[in-house]
Amino acid sequence: MITSINGILAGHGIDWADITMGGVTLRASVPRSAIEGLGQVGKNVRLFTILHVRDDTLTLYGFPDLETRSAFEALTAVNGVGPRGALNILSDMGPEILALAIESGDTDSFKGVHGVGKKTASRIVLELKGKLDVSHTTSPKPNRDTELIEALLSLGYTMIEVTDALSSVKFGDNMQLEERLTITLKAIGGI
Repeated sequence: MITSINGILAGHGIDWADITMGGVTLRASVPRSAIEGLGQVGKNVRLFTILHVRDDTLTLYGFPDLETRSAFEALTAVNGVGPRGALNILSDMGPEILALAIESGDTDSFKGVHGVGKKTASRIVLELKGKLDVSHTTSPKPNRDTELIEALLSLGYTMIEVTDALSSVKFGDNMQLEERLTITLKAIGGI
């Protein structure tokens, strides 16, 4: 089992990175969202990895942090979601948004993810609800904004749209739900 690699970034593409260590260069498939975080070619990098073994191939998957790797493992345990599908989901959503979508039952957040249809999205939400542990999220504070998130989801917005909008707005300490809703809808472009 190869759990992480540490070496020099030798090159990268849309969804892969080559890491040179000890004279050997390994290619790891990585989420598209992780590529820009790797930095410049020639820089020292570390990826947390999973080696996937099939009948005739070995594929190394690399992730920028343990949470993303854990989300990948959870996704690949869902029937119908293979490593490539899990990588596509993490490329489009990231572990934080994925966890929020699963916990809120928002299957619409999976729209647009290559290879994930309505049935697969429903299966992911059903099988992983309560199982993803994302210790830090870029999402809003759950206690204060739960009503706001539920209101926006009931208006038909996806968890991705809601999370993006909430991360871009600032609320006053004593703002009522209606005021926060108006500000968030403006950020989404719904008003």
